[in-house]
Amino acid sequence: MESIEHVNYIKAPIAKVYKTLTTKEGLGNVWTKKLKVKPEIGFVNEFDFDEGYITKFKVIELIENNKIVWECIASDEEWVGTKVSFGLSEKDNVTTVTLKHYYWRERTGFYRWCNYNWAMFLYRLKTYIEN
Repeated sequence: MESIEHVNYIKAPIAKVYKTLTTKEGLGNVWTKKLKVKPEIGFVNEFDFDEGYITKFKVIELIENNKIVWECIASDEEWVGTKVSFGLSEKDNVTTVTLKHYYWRERTGFYRWCNYNWAMFLYRLKTYIEN
């Protein structure tokens, strides 16, 4: 199994980062405007990237200001069955975000492309929150 992991440091309180990662307003400004999200265990978040299908992530873990875990239940076939987690910690008003996208079956070209795009996601998250 393969895993993508990235870390970024955001100069903002952890609660602001958590809210951005769990709300329509936040994810709509960072990832895609076409979405349905709710910070609720069991809810299926939906993201439309205009690729001909809806990416669906079931919320399987939420620990406020600490951890978010989603399980992909519909998307590109390489994503289905994978999980995405956001680990959060704060020190001196800087929030560390550790993003993991794991349970990939193999390292493919799509895996490598997604690895790049997750890094860009964290960059947009940082830019949105800090500005």
